Amino acid sequence: MKVMITAPYMLPEIDRFHPIFTERGIALLIPRVNERMEEADLLPLVGDIDGTICGDDRYTARVLDAAPKLRVIAKWGTGIDSIDREACAARGVAVLNTPNAFSEPVADSALGYMLCFARRLPWMDRTLRETGWRKIPSVSLGECILGIIGVGNVGRAVARRATAFGMRLLGCDPVEPPTDLLAAVGMTMVDLPTLLEQSDFISINCDLNPTSLHLINEAALARVKPDAVLINTARGPVIDEPALVAALQASRLAGAALDVFEDEPLPDDSPLRTMEQVMLAPHNANSSPVAWERVHKNTIRNLLRGLGLEEGHL
Repeated sequence: MKVMITAPYMLPEIDRFHPIFTERGIALLIPRVNERMEEADLLPLVGDIDGTICGDDRYTARVLDAAPKLRVIAKWGTGIDSIDREACAARGVAVLNTPNAFSEPVADSALGYMLCFARRLPWMDRTLRETGWRKIPSVSLGECILGIIGVGNVGRAVARRATAFGMRLLGCDPVEPPTDLLAAVGMTMVDLPTLLEQSDFISINCDLNPTSLHLINEAALARVKPDAVLINTARGPVIDEPALVAALQASRLAGAALDVFEDEPLPDDSPLRTMEQVMLAPHNANSSPVAWERVHKNTIRNLLRGLGLEEGHL
């Protein structure tokens, strides 16, 4: 039995998990990975694998057809938008993930970005170091309206944190959240245009699906207040990146904090890299050793379950 492991966060830790696979007669294929495996990267590798532990790899119908023995795709983490689930279902390939894996650290990251922009912390630090003693105006989060796009596990965690800072909350989600949650955080559900027009901070916390692809496009950005800040810790393609760049260049948007991008790793020539009003991170809002360890073990359990093997004690 053969399993391919391409999850970037697991690869540095794989040696200590080797006994789990060896005891069950599983041979490992561990290719070199740069963030994710595209279709062309996977095609020459999947021909004889029975299972995989993957990151945001592109498991398309073509890849699945090239993997006749594949029985289970164990996704490291939560998001499975890079996997063609219909094609998997048609071929009897199980797709297993870890729901709600990183809601808390991702929500921390979103609030961290809000604090940085509201209190101007990175800019004050930079100014003091480079040009001297100059005060920069800032605002309190309690003076601001936060719009949350996607009120699922992460969006709710963001809302709980923002409430502690006294922010007024607007939410937008096709699925109405529980009324007790809305009451607890003081959130008002509105449509997307209203959220975009009224929010000082806009936090994207939805998953990527056909309805959210380029949800934040040129038309959406035209509704945003010029002093608003856009934060994306969800999935890059929710934002039409060229439209965002244009809005930032034209000062139709005050700033952006981006942990995810349409093309990852972010290309060296991306205009976003040179913008003073943009904060960037390498798809790392989930950073938490405790959460990572929990996902390592649950992903291995999912793999073994999908292969019909004993999970044992992990």
